[in-house]
Amino acid sequence: MSIKTKAVILALSAVVLLFMVVGGMDGVRASSNDGAYRQLQVYSEVLSRVRSEYVEEPNIPVVTAGALHGLLESLDANSSYLSAAEYTEYKSHQTDAKADIGAAISKRFGYASVISVIPGGPADKAGLQDTDIIEAIESKSTREMSVGEVRSLLAGQPGSTVTVSLVRARRAEPQKVVITRDIIAIPPVTDKMLEEGIAEIHVDAFTKGKSQEVANKIKAVQKAGAKKLVLDLRNCAEGDEAEGIATANLFLNHGTITYLQGQKYPREAFNADPAKAITNLPVVVLVNKGTAGPAEIVAAAVLENARGDVVGDKTFGDGSIQKTMELPDGSALILSVAKYYTPTGKAIQDTAITPNVLVADTEEDVPVPDEDENAAPADDTKKVQPPQPDQQMQKAIEVLKSRAS
Repeated sequence: MSIKTKAVILALSAVVLLFMVVGGMDGVRASSNDGAYRQLQVYSEVLSRVRSEYVEEPNIPVVTAGALHGLLESLDANSSYLSAAEYTEYKSHQTDAKADIGAAISKRFGYASVISVIPGGPADKAGLQDTDIIEAIESKSTREMSVGEVRSLLAGQPGSTVTVSLVRARRAEPQKVVITRDIIAIPPVTDKMLEEGIAEIHVDAFTKGKSQEVANKIKAVQKAGAKKLVLDLRNCAEGDEAEGIATANLFLNHGTITYLQGQKYPREAFNADPAKAITNLPVVVLVNKGTAGPAEIVAAAVLENARGDVVGDKTFGDGSIQKTMELPDGSALILSVAKYYTPTGKAIQDTAITPNVLVADTEEDVPVPDEDENAAPADDTKKVQPPQPDQQMQKAIEVLKSRAS
């Protein structure tokens, strides 16, 4: 996109915003005394000047579409505008795609970003890492894509491939990586005894049924003599919020777990059911920058109900529900209509979850040597590195040792 076109898009974005607000997606007309309506008059004048005095005749349909993309994505990472063609392609992917790359995706710095990868999945095998930026998919920049488009393009038939260009810290150029799509198998919830009666329960994603798996593991380690628990939710970003709520309830016999609320979405609170709580053992929840969505609900509920500690790095921040609105010209809006909030009223998507015991991810401090720009990111994982102590886990154990059983 040329600089001239971008300039016009910038000018039109404000106009589009006012048309959407005042034009009433809900059909409500603004009165002449409405402040927003008065602002619309100002921006209409700006549009008129752009059309009549800009250095060249702007392609209004093109720049308006660009302005709509920018407008929706400025709201939050999960809201997006799809042109008629984009929406048609989006729906076809939703219907036809059977496989994926096994990575949680959002947007950062305007581009698609990897939140976390599923262990053993295609993205993991190809060497993708959390915090990687996907600069392009099949040579098309993700800068102009919505999150919905990104996820659709990464999905496909089992065995098919998709080529992405990755930007990684301390690398000068994007690297092209070919990923073979596959049916994603989420690893089961695991457990192990650590030391002094401390058990670890590890969750990779909160897909359907995972809360029951966690419950089974809690019962098993308690039977084996565990007196304290570490719930490891690092790099846990996928899944269903309902599974996160159910998991939090395993530890809570009272209090608010989370609530949903939006401008036109009445508050819906999810409170702990005493009958569903199965343990009162001291607990630490481990989180990092790859923790998102349902896992953040669990961490916030445990922390803000004073049920346990949260140790690790600040989480990603993702928690909302979207509504798809088809428009008369065949285009569509994917709009966030409600956000999940912590028990004390913080929007998870806006503030993320800050642990009460902060410990930065140690792996981010390991330097990545410069390599040829065509080298696959997977090469990093093959290099022999001295074992790095899991400082977050060590701190979690230290915190639990200081807590009375």
